[in-house]
Amino acid sequence: MKLTDSNLMFRRNLVLLLAVVFSAAAHAAEEAVLPALDEVVVSASKPGFDGERVDEQSLASRRASTSDAASLLADIPGVSLYGAGGVSSLPAIHGLADDRIRIRLDGMDLIASCPNHMNPALSYVDPSSVGVLKVYAGITPVSVGGDSIGGTIIAETRTPEFAAQGQESISKGEVGAFYRSNNKAVGANVSATHATESFSITYSGATSKAGNYTAGGDFKDYDFTGVVGHTLPRDEVGSTAYETRNHTLGLAFKNNNDIFEAKLGYQDMPSQLYPNQRMDMLDNQQKSLNLRYLGQMDWGNLEARVYHENVEHFMDFGPDKRYWYGTASGGNTALSGTPCSPISASCAAGMPMYTEGKTTGASVKADIALGQQDLLRVGSELQQYRLNDWWPPSGAGMWPGTFWNINEGKRDRAALFGEWEARKSQQWMTLLGVRYERVNMAAGDVVGYNPAGSGNQARDANAFNASERSKMDHNWDMTALARYTASHSSDIEFGFAHKTRSPNVYERYTWSTWQMAALMNNFVGDGNGYVGNVDLKPEQANTLSATFDWHDAEGSRGFKVTPYYTRVTDYIDAVQWNATTNLPSTTLASNSFSVLKFVNQSATLYGVDLSGQMPLTQGSFGDWEMKGLLNYSRGRNDETGDELYNIMPLNTKIALTQKMGGWDNSVELVAVQAKENVSDMRNEIKTPGYSLVHLRGSYAWKQVRLDFGVENLFNKFYYLPTGGAYTGQGTTMSNPALPNYPQWGIYAGVNVKF
Repeated sequence: MKLTDSNLMFRRNLVLLLAVVFSAAAHAAEEAVLPALDEVVVSASKPGFDGERVDEQSLASRRASTSDAASLLADIPGVSLYGAGGVSSLPAIHGLADDRIRIRLDGMDLIASCPNHMNPALSYVDPSSVGVLKVYAGITPVSVGGDSIGGTIIAETRTPEFAAQGQESISKGEVGAFYRSNNKAVGANVSATHATESFSITYSGATSKAGNYTAGGDFKDYDFTGVVGHTLPRDEVGSTAYETRNHTLGLAFKNNNDIFEAKLGYQDMPSQLYPNQRMDMLDNQQKSLNLRYLGQMDWGNLEARVYHENVEHFMDFGPDKRYWYGTASGGNTALSGTPCSPISASCAAGMPMYTEGKTTGASVKADIALGQQDLLRVGSELQQYRLNDWWPPSGAGMWPGTFWNINEGKRDRAALFGEWEARKSQQWMTLLGVRYERVNMAAGDVVGYNPAGSGNQARDANAFNASERSKMDHNWDMTALARYTASHSSDIEFGFAHKTRSPNVYERYTWSTWQMAALMNNFVGDGNGYVGNVDLKPEQANTLSATFDWHDAEGSRGFKVTPYYTRVTDYIDAVQWNATTNLPSTTLASNSFSVLKFVNQSATLYGVDLSGQMPLTQGSFGDWEMKGLLNYSRGRNDETGDELYNIMPLNTKIALTQKMGGWDNSVELVAVQAKENVSDMRNEIKTPGYSLVHLRGSYAWKQVRLDFGVENLFNKFYYLPTGGAYTGQGTTMSNPALPNYPQWGIYAGVNVKF
């Protein structure tokens, strides 16, 4: 087989990474004098089974380069991103993404209230506000898992600060700004805190705005948008602009060992355009209230929380997509410019879509010390979710009534869990946990635009309304983990987890097989339309995983390898659907978009994560270090033999870093193998391999930090393997299938503390 330049580069980078990590392991083994097991002391061993945390230095260095909080996870082994809007990419862990991952923002379990999942949990926090970000991949403790099979992501804004005992008060703040050249993105952030020994008030706010960005070359053979007088250059990626504003006000009270905290959040997102969706977000308003109590007792810690979130979401065609559909005076309005009449039966003025979601939750958790070696965690969680999704008529085939995509959608959860963490000896640590969840779902009657209209609207609505839509799932999770510390320089963590996830509201209750309506229900960005399935069962995943960790005593050099294997029964996949017969298609459509229906099947996912770091030299030119990671995932539908959708191909990242005085610089090499294993059912598009070079630098004074860098230094033309299908411009209801979007750019940011 002839190797392309990108594949040759990929293999060279792979060899280099393996050389780095195995050298790190060898040095760690050399320098550790493998003491007798009884010399391993508890105080020197690792803490409990915690997630992989993004360190503060990494957070600080990434903030200027992105407005998407999910992208801060890019250096965590096993994590990849589904491309979406500029601030709303969807993180995936070992090939499982979106609602298969539990994402908690300041302890709140937030839900995407949109048929395209344009407002995921991490889109509600600006990177400048993130204080803690960590990932539990695969085997997740039941105390942080639940209603998910892929893992958990914990994101927290900065914790409240109080004045030290005897100190009258503290006042502090921070302001920052950034600029990115490719899409002319600009933004600013500000935070301010005033606190006494017992009271703290904090405000943080951030805003960012960007236009479309450009690729490293022409990636399409057309420039039309369907809007009169508006074209896009062939290297410009349509529908990638955005504007967003976030505000948080925090109040906290401290009384001895008790802390009471309240946070008010508000997001105003006037627009976020989507290059891999038919529609664009043209307004998103989110309001949240989050109340928390944290107390330290003689027996341990107690935490209680109550929260409420309200989301109002609006979608329609943005400026790069054709707005008027139909004909007037016998001509195509997009070409002739002849205006359509809003009351004409042959013309449609866009496709307005509204969504309102309300989430109310409560939780209580206790960490109870059972002596000095054991810890018991017990807790309960409640969540109530309500969703309405409706589309007012705008003309053409959408008269005379409102299309109800989801009417009175309901998804309520109640959970109980218990978890026992024990240190059996100086070498052994174990964790056993059980979690029960009851998920109660329902939805009201629906109706199409026109019961007598096209697309079998009456047939599908009547069948849905006659179905039994009230569903109750009884879900069980179980986790067993163990860590064996062989010496100061090596340990192994291994375990098994059984995880369960009930379908989301859109998977169960979207009902129309009409292609135009189905195309609006797509949260994976593949260009296809999707139909829900009332009879879906919860997904159940069994995962085996182990992490082998070699490191020196200081933790400055080391090597980790994590193989994993997951078998999912009742995996929610999809089959192509024949709307005429209302049955699965007998032949697969190829090289074209189609309508699919969610069904339960079975799937297997497996892979390995490698990561390593190694100091190189110290001297007058600073401290030099090499870091690297490699991720490999594979997923297959066991019933059809098809590949699972949007699995990131084999990829590596190598970074050479330098620290000297206030300087912190790095050069990164990223290599991604060609994507050949694709989902035939979804007509997923193959992408070639590529290698990129990024430069990052920063200089920090006592109160000022300057960050700068270049993404894709050599302006390499490439396609994102998990970017979906490009539907970012023109007649997005009938776009040709193209792989999604490359980019390049220079960025700079500054933050000042006072």
